[in-house]
Amino acid sequence: MAITAGSLLNSVAAPQQQTLASNYIDFTATATAGWAQQYLPDLMEKEAEVFGNRTISGFLAQVGAEEAMTADQVVWSEQGRLHLSYIGTVDADGDTNGTFEVTNDIDGNALTSTHGIRVNDTVLIAQAGVVVKALVTETPASATVTVEPYATAALSTLTDGTATLLVIGSEYGKGAAYADITGAAEATRRTALEPTFKSFTNKPIIMKDYYEISGSDASQVGWVEVSGEEGQNGYLWYLKAEGDTRARFTDYLEMSMLEAEKTAAASIIGFNGSIVRDGTDTGAGGSGTEGLFAAIESRGNVTSGITGVNAATDLAEFDAILAEFDKQGAIEENMLFVNRASSLAIDDMLASMNSYGAGGTSYGVFENDEDMALNLGFSGFRRGSYDFYKSDFRYLNDKATRGGINDRAGSAAIRGVIIPAGVSSVYDQALGKNMKRPFLHVRYRASQTDDRKMKTWVTGSVGAATSALDAMQIHYLSERCLVTQGANNFMLMK
Repeated sequence: MAITAGSLLNSVAAPQQQTLASNYIDFTATATAGWAQQYLPDLMEKEAEVFGNRTISGFLAQVGAEEAMTADQVVWSEQGRLHLSYIGTVDADGDTNGTFEVTNDIDGNALTSTHGIRVNDTVLIAQAGVVVKALVTETPASATVTVEPYATAALSTLTDGTATLLVIGSEYGKGAAYADITGAAEATRRTALEPTFKSFTNKPIIMKDYYEISGSDASQVGWVEVSGEEGQNGYLWYLKAEGDTRARFTDYLEMSMLEAEKTAAASIIGFNGSIVRDGTDTGAGGSGTEGLFAAIESRGNVTSGITGVNAATDLAEFDAILAEFDKQGAIEENMLFVNRASSLAIDDMLASMNSYGAGGTSYGVFENDEDMALNLGFSGFRRGSYDFYKSDFRYLNDKATRGGINDRAGSAAIRGVIIPAGVSSVYDQALGKNMKRPFLHVRYRASQTDDRKMKTWVTGSVGAATSALDAMQIHYLSERCLVTQGANNFMLMK
């Protein structure tokens, strides 16, 4: 019987530790690019954290709160302004029958006969370079009211055109009764004023994702030493990828609440949660929800200032923001979440206020101690009657998130957001009473039987034998929306 050795038979190692040409393995050579090259080199089992903390979640946890809800939508009401101030058109005419025609409220909302001006109200009427104090003498059931000035016989100091009117009080003669048309037989009782408010709604969206690994791969033990996004360390088996999927989904929850937008009537995304294209229902899509940025753009304030042109210009633009906050009755404490360029521009703006800044001898809170590191940044400051706490917003800086979008978007980029650090009083339609709540809070669907804030479950034949699928599937689901109350107190930097 003959035995023939195979051509790929394992070679016999040299009996001694000798560096011979016959036992030398070159791991870079093509001839030895096989098992040895793949497995023999030292394997570094610890992951290198080359992107730092990759997750962006946590922003909403800092500035808001979370509450459960059981309905398909959340409805809330916000107070209107207390005082009566309007924009309209003056018709002076040079006689004693000057009129003011109401066109808008002070915030620009169109009005006609629904204004609150009444007979015997005292008002201020302003145009460029002139303010007239007058008495309302007639308020017919229309947008036009008759006013008579106190200082002159007619509205001669005003010109025909746009003006602003403010009700400052009232004046009645002795024994005078309430009347809409003074001295007329058809005089009627003066109407009472009812407070106005606006109702807003938002609806939760359902977000889903899952991770899957086959039964064979789940049986292959392979360990990777990792550092979690929240600072935890340890070893993970095949669920390393599951951990990344979970972290990514958590970020999706955050990004959706920031970026989401409601479906417009012109969109092909149907309000019943489907896409209709060419008359065919594709069965995908949804009606959207209002995220933070969309809420501020539609109901809040947007600034293009503080771009780092120079410190003086940035300061003047910042003061314009404060002036707008004054108009909106904003609270004293606010938080600034900005990208890197805006953060540095604000630092330079504040540094220019330092009397020693030009000579480079002082910056920040240091006293030029040679043993102390120089701090070239500011985390908080006070301007006027407002306090601001500045923080870098990773979401706006990271190239893999909004940072990359901003690089491409140019003037449409979002550079930061100013958020009030407090609570607002709103009327909750579900509870039927006023509630004190943070300006921002996330509403998620939950009941006694099911909590959809962050729901996770396992299916398949691995780990949980629930089906014939030879794999493990880990599912994630959340149903939530963001409630942005008092958006007029927010400022978006674009």
